[in-house]
Amino acid sequence: MSVVSGTLEYATTRDTDVLDVTPEAAEFVRAHGVADGILLVFTPGSTAGVTTIEFESGAVSDLKRALARLAPADQEYDHNLRWGDGNGHSHVRAALLGPSLAIPVKDGRLDLGTWQQIVLCDFDNRPRQRRLTLQLLGS
Repeated sequence: MSVVSGTLEYATTRDTDVLDVTPEAAEFVRAHGVADGILLVFTPGSTAGVTTIEFESGAVSDLKRALARLAPADQEYDHNLRWGDGNGHSHVRAALLGPSLAIPVKDGRLDLGTWQQIVLCDFDNRPRQRRLTLQLLGS
């Protein structure tokens, strides 16, 4: 067993920017030659999250609308009252989604469904430079 770590960097826009990171994650696994194991994908910070979805415009739009219903940007948040940065909804959305995923690696490939992609979701109210930490455990 070995552990390999790496990072990916992404420039995001604002207000629920959803980016497909599957190709880079798959390349990370391929480049390190792990046949069987697990890939952890983690985003540090409290206004972004990681999940899977069918990365097509309809599903992405549906996800954005669902999160907007759960944590609307135009509501009063105690976080905004305390810090004045206007991104209280971003913190709530990120907490609902979560910061990480663990994906099985089988036969040297991510064991994702046919229409399943890994996505980074940035919920902040301003453009950001986001980092994903990857850790690959396996043999």
